[in-house]
Amino acid sequence: MVGDVVWLKSGDQVPADGLFIDGPSLMVDDHFLIIKPVDDQSSMTAKTDPVEVDCNRNYNNPFLFSGTKVTAGNGRMLVTSVGMNTTSGEVMSTISTHSNEHAPLKYRLKKLTSSIGKVSLLFVILVHVVVLLIHYFTGNTKDKNGNTQYNSGQTKANDIINSVVGIISGVFTILVDVVPGGLPLVVTLTLAYSMKRMNSDHKMVGKLSACETMGFTTTICTDKTGTLTLNQMKVTKSWLGQECIEEGGTSSIATSVVELLQQGVGLNTTGSVNNSASRSEFEFSGSPTEKAILSWGASELDLRMEGLKESCEILQVEAFNLTKKRSGVLMRKKGENTTNVHWKGAPEMILPMCSHYYDISGNIKVLDNAERRKFDRIIQRMAASSLRCIAFAHKQVPEEENDEGKTQIDESCLNLLGLVGLMDPCRPGVKDAVEECQSAGVQVKMITGDNIFTAIAIAMECGILKPHQAMESGAVVEGEVFRNYTPEERMEKVDKICVMARASPQDKQLMVQCLKQKGEVVAFIGDGTNDAPALKEADIGLSMGISGTEEAKECSDIVILDDNFKSVASALGWGRCVYTNVQKFIQLLLTANVAAIVINFVASVSTGEDALSAVQFCWVNFIMNILGALALAAEKPSKELMEKPPVGRTKQLITNVMWRNLLSQAFYQIAGLLTLQFKGEAIFKVSANVNGTMIFNGFALCQVFNVFVLWKLEKKNVFEGICKNKLFLVSIGVTTAHQVVIVEFMKKFVGTDRLNWWQWGVCILFALVSWPIGWVVKRIPVPKKLPVDSLLELVPTSTANSGDGVLSGEEASPGDEILPVKVLSGDEVLSGNEVTNPNSGDEVLSGNEVTNSGDEDLSWDEVLPGEEVSSGNEVLRGNEVLSGDVVLASDEGCPATLGIL
Repeated sequence: MVGDVVWLKSGDQVPADGLFIDGPSLMVDDHFLIIKPVDDQSSMTAKTDPVEVDCNRNYNNPFLFSGTKVTAGNGRMLVTSVGMNTTSGEVMSTISTHSNEHAPLKYRLKKLTSSIGKVSLLFVILVHVVVLLIHYFTGNTKDKNGNTQYNSGQTKANDIINSVVGIISGVFTILVDVVPGGLPLVVTLTLAYSMKRMNSDHKMVGKLSACETMGFTTTICTDKTGTLTLNQMKVTKSWLGQECIEEGGTSSIATSVVELLQQGVGLNTTGSVNNSASRSEFEFSGSPTEKAILSWGASELDLRMEGLKESCEILQVEAFNLTKKRSGVLMRKKGENTTNVHWKGAPEMILPMCSHYYDISGNIKVLDNAERRKFDRIIQRMAASSLRCIAFAHKQVPEEENDEGKTQIDESCLNLLGLVGLMDPCRPGVKDAVEECQSAGVQVKMITGDNIFTAIAIAMECGILKPHQAMESGAVVEGEVFRNYTPEERMEKVDKICVMARASPQDKQLMVQCLKQKGEVVAFIGDGTNDAPALKEADIGLSMGISGTEEAKECSDIVILDDNFKSVASALGWGRCVYTNVQKFIQLLLTANVAAIVINFVASVSTGEDALSAVQFCWVNFIMNILGALALAAEKPSKELMEKPPVGRTKQLITNVMWRNLLSQAFYQIAGLLTLQFKGEAIFKVSANVNGTMIFNGFALCQVFNVFVLWKLEKKNVFEGICKNKLFLVSIGVTTAHQVVIVEFMKKFVGTDRLNWWQWGVCILFALVSWPIGWVVKRIPVPKKLPVDSLLELVPTSTANSGDGVLSGEEASPGDEILPVKVLSGDEVLSGNEVTNPNSGDEVLSGNEVTNSGDEDLSWDEVLPGEEVSSGNEVLRGNEVLSGDVVLASDEGCPATLGIL
């Protein structure tokens, strides 16, 4: 409660918001709880680095937040707020706990059941009952002894009432069976089976409906850190003395510079290096960034922490904080009078503090504007390669200038030692999983709090952002820009957005809301408390089981236990399988219902009696609902399912293919069974009771054999892979055995007679014909679009003629003018900028003229000597170009972004 003092140690989760009291070097990982993106657009330190908490007046971060994790150190905190009054509570309070939305499949089934019920009620009551009553009162119905049931003026009132009640009750029994009451059962069985398989495949399903909703997903929005990436930093590139050193490469940098880097890495750190039990390898502790830098120092700089600490004395430390984005240390080698200042941090903070830099030979060079621009470009290039850049700087302070009474470490006129680039690698298989989702017709969008350069690079590496999309305006947007759009602009642009950078939790939630308003079924994947509002807002939320916070798991429908993005594609396949299995059962159900209603109606009109009794139809309904559901529910996702476009929120549950299949089977059953009804006794020389039994048996077996046809809804070879599905074969076998028992041993219960082998053979042959009929019918093409859709495709689109205004993306003919349609880097494209023989798609910046070239004018952009700009590359104003780089078209209202092809 408020006012309590809580003791925290490494590995604990902060239980409430509070103020730090005391303790040595308490480090907390708050990347899960970033509520607002960092304002500085060039910052590459946000969201991945633990921060140090201190109550000293020299530091600005005495605050601890509920839900964050202690990564190092220990200390005491004073609780200031608990529950919904904490920072994480504020985030959770934005989440709506009540929703009136139905799962897409549940909504469709509710409509289907209602429609079938209304049609059946109308048909059975107004037609069927009326016809039977007319037959009864006109004397066309007879009892078991062959006597007329109704004789005007002779039949007793009690007998009339019993007969009428019997007719109405029998009809209503059939009506109850016709209404698809088994649909909820088959859906539950299918969902339960899929849920069990998903749980065994490292996916914990919290809601049963999550399986079905996943199959309707049209858009996946995903966080970056910890979701697409491992949140495990590693140094992959370094620049020492303007020399680029790749991972595992060698450097000719001077020994004096290497020694200074060893001091900067080994002493200016909150991590530690220890020998493993085998003493052949090192073990590193601390934040992901600190462990990555220490590992790089040990492997590339030959850093030996024990010897370094024995030979050096630390005089003063300034810990890292989010405001300064740097940490510093004042140290002195034992036996020497000169002290050394070492700084480490974000390059945009360290570089302005430097006046000189070390070259490859260890000489100190002046860091003038030209050299500073080179380092700026190196930093931008690292960011565009999805590398997080850390700068190291050093300064010698003579003993006479060192004032031990100073409370701050000198941070002026430093010498830049070098830059290191750390990569948070993508999770294994992420790109393949993203491509699998995209091939299934599902859009994948990345929403992250990172800066726009890193976001673009990671998105391109994962396959979320294609090179041609990166060149388009509107594909990449910052959260603030998206937030400031008008509602109409957001709805217009949201489909085109592939990457959103600098996004707050509210921006993520707003993106999900816009997509849902467009009719998309949205899945959101996240791992932090800041993802909780979007996880709850989405149609289905998925969180990471290992790295995810409890708040994220609580708001999600599916927890990915192994933190593997591949599981998302697997869940998508299982969701689609649920939908397909339900479609199969609906087709089986409607085929039987249509056939039964028509057969009974025709028989009632002709003879005054039903061809199938209420008990017989109840039995057929039972085997369809139970055993048929089991047979169809056990189908596993196929490769073909992931090659189809998503169903979405509006597509009809019963497709044209289903109507073709079910009507063909229903017409065959109607034709065959009516033939038995009227000609069976004469053809097979059997009694009326045996003929009725053959109708019932043939009808039931038709449904059993029809399950084979439905097992592969669109495939012509229905036996492919059938031996692998044991539950399907067992269900069919049990159903057939039950039918034999019903006919042969329960004749009094269902009103049948025993059949001989020849009669059984006729029934089986009649049902078996449904296989070739299904094979032939599946070869009949079905139109996928309505005629109106084809007519719309014939409407011609406007093209630009010579001299006409040309809109963005259209081809310009010689002499055309560019209208003010597109905005690049805040510049307007003014009407009147003439283009002479441009290439198609070239864009003209404000005030620039292109003559006989496909390249745009560089304006005041700088191109290094000897470097060429390839034809067709676009260069935005104010950006310098490195060899091999291409400058990406910026979003409207966003800064231009640099990408590397």
